[in-house]
Amino acid sequence: MKNLNTHPVSEVNKKATHILFKQMGIVDTFKYLNQFTLGHGDYTKERETWLKDLSLEDIVSGVKA
Repeated sequence: MKNLNTHPVSEVNKKATHILFKQMGIVDTFKYLNQFTLGHGDYTKERETWLKDLSLEDIVSGVKA
């Protein structure tokens, strides 16, 4: 088996980010990387709070608007 040259994850991330910035630009790189953030909080509980006073008709009309 051939000896594979491995690098620490931090180094791989640094190289990948540099390549993305160079090839895609800063704005598109941030848009791409933001897809992978975990966020925080409990979306299910928060959604129940937001939607508790809305009827189905309210939601449908909001989507149509």
